[in-house]
Amino acid sequence: MKKNTMKKLLAASLSLSLALSLAACSGGSSSSAQDPAGSGEAAPADGGYKIAVVRQLDHASMNEIRDAIFAELDAKAAELSLTISYEDFNGNNDTSTLSQIGAQILADQYDAIIPIGTLAAQQMVSVAEESQTPVIYGTVSYPEVANLTGIDYVTGTSDALNVELLLDMMLAADPDIQTVGLLYSTSEVNSAPAIEDAKAYLDEKGVSYLEKTGTTSDEIIAAVNSMLGQVDAVFTPTDNAVQATELAIAPILAEAGIPHYAGADSFVRNGAFATCGVNYTDLGTQTADLALEVLQTGEFPEYVTVSGDIITVNTDTAATLGLDYSLFQDMGSQVVEVQTTQD
Repeated sequence: MKKNTMKKLLAASLSLSLALSLAACSGGSSSSAQDPAGSGEAAPADGGYKIAVVRQLDHASMNEIRDAIFAELDAKAAELSLTISYEDFNGNNDTSTLSQIGAQILADQYDAIIPIGTLAAQQMVSVAEESQTPVIYGTVSYPEVANLTGIDYVTGTSDALNVELLLDMMLAADPDIQTVGLLYSTSEVNSAPAIEDAKAYLDEKGVSYLEKTGTTSDEIIAAVNSMLGQVDAVFTPTDNAVQATELAIAPILAEAGIPHYAGADSFVRNGAFATCGVNYTDLGTQTADLALEVLQTGEFPEYVTVSGDIITVNTDTAATLGLDYSLFQDMGSQVVEVQTTQD
């Protein structure tokens, strides 16, 4: 085995049949310095592993998870004196593109697939059914709902949202809230269980709610505009469609005096007021470790739940809203302050 494994990102080299359709979807690969391995090459000669990472779309949380996976694979390659090559694919939130990516991954004989996001996981599981290529998904909030459990060649990490804590934060910051907007996409299977949990919580507290949905950015922006003047706060679960629109909707809500409580810190970095949950760098690290454990042992746990109660607050949005978030200090393990960024 090669002792010192260096990694470098390379442009994906896809087969001619998919070059045009997937050219914008593949990011790069990592390999040993002496024998760079692009897409389509055999597994490393030293008995190492060739791993495909498939992001559902270009998305702040998914990119953070991907980067953590790559960093951990690099670290483990050095620790174990092992060559680990990897490549990044972007599915553009499109089932057809994801299916094509999956077919290319199988043709190129990757040892494992790490899909990031529920739709990506579902597509990769389907594509790998015949080959039984190991699939180790990252950040699927509700694996049972997504039909990703009870499959011999599938495992992964789950980041189920602590809906109760997030709504506790909402009512602690403003006990006079009368109506909460529930903003989500009907195309996201992960959103439905969290929305049902939110409804049950609000019913118990005697707080009314208004549901608004959308699948495209334009529909989500329209849904937000239709809430103005009708809700006192907005709740969104870990919904990829809404997160992709957060930069557009955050100023609308903040300027209307409506705090947006959302399911991941990527929302907050793009302008939502607050969230609570896992650290996505930690989740990516654990996903990479799980993938290597599967490859080395052949054992597939049902899935691993990554929990956390880190509270993240956007200080720019807090200032616009005039909200005091100091009381959050006693509600989670820590409070992280961020400002709005464009990525």
